[in-house]
Amino acid sequence: MTDDRQQHADPRPTASRRRVLATAALAPVLTGAIGAVPPARAATAEPGAEPVHTPVAPVMTELADWADVGAALGAPGGMKRFMYHTPLLRRDLHVVSRGIMINPALALGTHVSFVRYADGSSLLMGDAVVTERELQPFSDALNEHGIGQTAIHKHLLAQRPDVWWCHLHAHGTDPVAVARGLRAALDRTATPFPKAHAAFAVSPDVPLTVRFDLDTAAIDAALGVKGTADSGVYQSTFVRREAITDGHLLLPPGLGSTTSFNFQPLGRGRAAVSGDFAVIADEVQDVLTGLRRGGADLVELHHHNLNDQPRLFFVHYWAVGDAVTLARRLRPVVDATNVAPMKGTGAG
Repeated sequence: MTDDRQQHADPRPTASRRRVLATAALAPVLTGAIGAVPPARAATAEPGAEPVHTPVAPVMTELADWADVGAALGAPGGMKRFMYHTPLLRRDLHVVSRGIMINPALALGTHVSFVRYADGSSLLMGDAVVTERELQPFSDALNEHGIGQTAIHKHLLAQRPDVWWCHLHAHGTDPVAVARGLRAALDRTATPFPKAHAAFAVSPDVPLTVRFDLDTAAIDAALGVKGTADSGVYQSTFVRREAITDGHLLLPPGLGSTTSFNFQPLGRGRAAVSGDFAVIADEVQDVLTGLRRGGADLVELHHHNLNDQPRLFFVHYWAVGDAVTLARRLRPVVDATNVAPMKGTGAG
């Protein structure tokens, strides 16, 4: 899922960061309603050497800069540093997985983010939740409006009704046209749209004070990150430490690169836990093995993006049990990957 929050990353260029910046390849640019964007300029290289492309950096914007995009999408959004982010929970769906009624905030959230870049272009990345009956009409509408799909997959095992998750991508010069196209696609689903007055009153990064039937302090200590409450679900989030590029665009930390734990309370300290790990190829097997040893079931192993560097794989998992015990058992899986707690949270 694309509920991507800003991490507290080491700002110093690491070896992996320098390698990413030196080898990022140019991505194909979507055309049509989105508009074409010139590629990043190649840096001077030694005669006979391959050209080195400098990734285009994101720029900071304000909520007012996205007013037209929000109006076109018809849903309130909020700022997460570089990202204009709009969440749309599928509260209309009553999904059951392995006998558990799924809270929409656990695994049924559509999330879309827009980012402005130094060359004047904008990037849309998102994750849409659709039913199996909605999937084909939704995909057709995306195609009609020049919005790409980079993954179609599951987050849950044996769920009813059948639900799919579609990752979205569009890059160009007209984000309002992208928002209109996205709204046209979502209108082919039963996705509920909140009213304008439901816009974020505070930053989404500010933890909400909610009482859970969970020992959240012990969960925080076990995972080494301060979690946050969101619509009845307790969330713990990590982000890759490397600089991540999407073609010739440098992604803001946290966009499309999060490792997440989402705890839905089941009573008496128990929880259903759903989430995913963002990993590089060398980490995949350790994560798969670690999840199984930690008591989690494997759901998916796949990509979310088509042109990311370093190449990221996403492992979706599911677990049910005592929440603190699961957090302790799954902590070694976190430690086997190159991630950091999201910004504003403390490491354990």
